[in-house]
Amino acid sequence: MRSSNPVFSRRGFSRDNGYAGFNTAPQAGAVGTQGNPYAQPAGANPYAQNPYAQNPYAQQDTQYGTPPQAPATTGRMTMDDVVTRTAITLGTVALGAVLAWALLPVSSTSYGLAIGAALVAFVLAMVQSFKRTASPALILSYAAFEGVFLGVISEMYNTQWSGAPFQAVLGTMAVSAATLLVYKAGWVRVTARYARIGMAIALAFILVMAVNLLLVAFGVAEDGGLRSFGPLGAIVGIIAIVLGAFFLTLDFKQIEDGIAYGAPREESWLAAFGLTMTLVWIYVEMLRLVAIFSGDD
Repeated sequence: MRSSNPVFSRRGFSRDNGYAGFNTAPQAGAVGTQGNPYAQPAGANPYAQNPYAQNPYAQQDTQYGTPPQAPATTGRMTMDDVVTRTAITLGTVALGAVLAWALLPVSSTSYGLAIGAALVAFVLAMVQSFKRTASPALILSYAAFEGVFLGVISEMYNTQWSGAPFQAVLGTMAVSAATLLVYKAGWVRVTARYARIGMAIALAFILVMAVNLLLVAFGVAEDGGLRSFGPLGAIVGIIAIVLGAFFLTLDFKQIEDGIAYGAPREESWLAAFGLTMTLVWIYVEMLRLVAIFSGDD
């Protein structure tokens, strides 16, 4: 699975890793082999005729049932692997944030350092996104710089709106838990159509935000434009959080498919990478939203 920055793209599990389930057909006598689209000759690629071969969400809805399970072998990704790597990555983010909060007092200098850390984190995220394999060192470096950025801006928000970071953390946890509940209950089905429509909306949102940033930078739009701390900014923030929840469903689906198809254990780092970026997205938007609803108090 090649998780990447939720702002730009989502990639699925790479087909050239050679893990079980992609280049093997179901065994004779397996349930549903008659008429099963996965029942391919030995060595055949079951995705050869799939127009969404690069899209991990092309499950042809649910008429084919669940993906074939990978053989029980060692070295395959498990849910424990994903949980462990995600905890390590988020822990690195949290450690960087705590250190930045404690060691960098609010000032123009710390704000500049935060912007610099955010840019470095962005570059590292892009490098990992285009790599064919996971690099734990690269992912943890991204997490550390992202933590510095979050620590500085969280302290700034806390200075103006006391308790805003804590409320944002609670809000992020609530959104994540609600999204997981909805996903596991089957109320949201991550299909190819769902992913395409959602990504089209997300890309349109990002484009509008980029244009808004340019307008603010050149003084055309005042008070942040669409990202102001007024009612319009609140609406934009809510949309951004909903998009964050959408990205979470894609992450959940990628993890579920990776485990089902027997992805290599190293791919759990990419799962942790994607989840971390999505949670950071939600936290930052939640922080702004809490500040907006807090007013000038």
